[in-house]
Amino acid sequence: MDEARVIQLHSDEAVRPPRRPRRLSRRPTPGPGQPVASIHTLPPAPTPPPAPDAAEPRPGTVVATAPTGWELRLANMLTFLRRRLEGDYRVDEFGFDRDLTEHAVLPLFKPLYENWFRVEVNGVENIPAEGGALLVANHAGGLWALDAAMTAVAVHVEHPAGRFLRMLGADLVFGTPGLGALARKTGSTLACADDAERLLRSGELVGVWPEGFKGIGKPFRERYKLQRFGRGGFVHAAIKAGVPIIPVSIVGSEEIHPLIGNSRLLARMLALPYFPITPTFPWLGPLGLVPLPSKWYIEFGAPIHTEDVDAEAAEDAAAVFDLADRVRETIQSTLYRLLVQRRSVWR
Repeated sequence: MDEARVIQLHSDEAVRPPRRPRRLSRRPTPGPGQPVASIHTLPPAPTPPPAPDAAEPRPGTVVATAPTGWELRLANMLTFLRRRLEGDYRVDEFGFDRDLTEHAVLPLFKPLYENWFRVEVNGVENIPAEGGALLVANHAGGLWALDAAMTAVAVHVEHPAGRFLRMLGADLVFGTPGLGALARKTGSTLACADDAERLLRSGELVGVWPEGFKGIGKPFRERYKLQRFGRGGFVHAAIKAGVPIIPVSIVGSEEIHPLIGNSRLLARMLALPYFPITPTFPWLGPLGLVPLPSKWYIEFGAPIHTEDVDAEAAEDAAAVFDLADRVRETIQSTLYRLLVQRRSVWR
């Protein structure tokens, strides 16, 4: 092909109008005002079947439900019984059975704590999260020393660390058949300086009620007036162990069994420190043993530190007495303040 012919072909391609695109559909285009859907209407999409209701399970399916409160309690009880039968628990050198205390004894007192006495707690942040401390409280009760039990429940339930209170008890407690063994298993030990110091040095919380039977058995007219704190043996143990003393003030325990009398004859016959006579006991028999539902307040005061006190001060009777008196005055003033703030004995 000669050069002139090639040039002519290229010239024709340049001036040739562009080719119209090929129509894919032979349907007529919609006219002015005619809706497009009338010409290019697609078949409707099939409607999906309705989703099954989540609240109505399919027939034959098993739906898992959350366990109820009684089911959880039953499961915990069966697990606890299995551990006891298999011997899967520990007892320390003082006889403290942590597993029994946490899963059997404390739950028995929680209904009293929450529903009967409706205990309100203040100052739980003053209890250290770890390490030893000595809790010193006022004592009352008449028939039952329930203030010690309620304080132990408060420490375990209200404190974020769920700590246990190791209580110091009188000789009469450990000399009573059955009661002494139970007291040992729940962490109590004899109220002597040596045992208290060993517990404090090992990092335990130790509770002491220095008024003893003088506090429990005082007449109702002397309620919330602290008795003597003895010779301050608890201060000696705290100084030797180098731990803080936390004053504990309890309001409500004086009203559970108002002591209106004391039969000295029956007390001597039964070898008891006193024999209480209350408005309900012994007149109502066993029913008179039920405590009245007074409203309780427990306040843990600011710690009194003994860490910087010279250990030799523990042998100084004057220094021990001064510190014991300071603790006593702190508890007494807090009791008066709580009594003024209390609206009623029962609420």
